[in-house]
Amino acid sequence: MCRENRMSKGDMKKFLGVTLFGASLLVAGCVPKVDVHGYVPVAAVVASVAVGDTQESVLARLGQPTTRGLEGTNAWYYISSKVRRVAFFAPKEIERQIVAITFSGSHVAQIERYGLEDGRLINLNNNTTVTDGRKLTFFEQFLGNIGNFSAENFIGG
Repeated sequence: MCRENRMSKGDMKKFLGVTLFGASLLVAGCVPKVDVHGYVPVAAVVASVAVGDTQESVLARLGQPTTRGLEGTNAWYYISSKVRRVAFFAPKEIERQIVAITFSGSHVAQIERYGLEDGRLINLNNNTTVTDGRKLTFFEQFLGNIGNFSAENFIGG
């Protein structure tokens, strides 16, 4: 007696539903996501700042800067970036804007705009520790210590 293995209509609908749900999850995982970080004022507002304006007037027009220059430099930086993430791939920065305002005393001396094309990539963490000096093999280290020990090192004296 031979029995046919056929799926009923109900089983077929369940199979198609599970298949479509799984395919939609795969497609949803590949949709790019764009994250925006930081704040750069609109170009028209930045254009209203002129050389000679005071720090107080810049603060009133543009708001707090993202960061300020290191001690000894009198500069404010407004920084914004957009990063695209797709599935499991490494994130990629697609846009960067920097407005740098330098001050001479308490007055604006220079206003500059930078973009992604003006920067350069710096690898801040390459997971290696650089040590100076000569690198010794295991045997050089082991044999180099022969004769360097005395009983006084172990007993004290």
